[in-house]
Amino acid sequence: MNKLDEDIKELQIRLEGGSIQRAYRGIVSYMSRLRTVFAGQQGERTPSGIYQGYFDMTYFALFPDTLKVRDLKLAIVFNYETFYFEVWLAARNRKLQKHYWKLFLNAGYNKHSLIEPTVGIDAIVTAVLKEKFSFEDENSLTTQIIESVMAFERDIIVFLNEVDAQDNS
Repeated sequence: MNKLDEDIKELQIRLEGGSIQRAYRGIVSYMSRLRTVFAGQQGERTPSGIYQGYFDMTYFALFPDTLKVRDLKLAIVFNYETFYFEVWLAARNRKLQKHYWKLFLNAGYNKHSLIEPTVGIDAIVTAVLKEKFSFEDENSLTTQIIESVMAFERDIIVFLNEVDAQDNS
């Protein structure tokens, strides 16, 4: 039996109880509700649709006007590898991703994690929004995530504005 067949058999065994499906549906449903909250907020943060992923990540993107004019966006991510909620600064394409990564790197940015561009990596800068969480108090979780996303966005915008100011002087 080859490795893929072994993995599929293992998946079948683990799925029989139904808890994996319920947990996955719960995470995707929560991300959908979180997206709806962001969509209903005042301001210009148009959200994308939800990418459910392949048990790697589930995410949606936000396009704040202040970042969109730079061809940047925020991704609100549930990372299945770490089991964390994260926020990523991402670019419209790989060329811009590399450009902004170099800009952050050369300016000595260290407020959040800087991610070197490589195949399969979309983030330029990342931050953990919530490590340990419970869906028992979903409102509190949502509030914490939103506040952390807004703080991350402010940090990125302040940094980009400071770089612009230095370039214009």
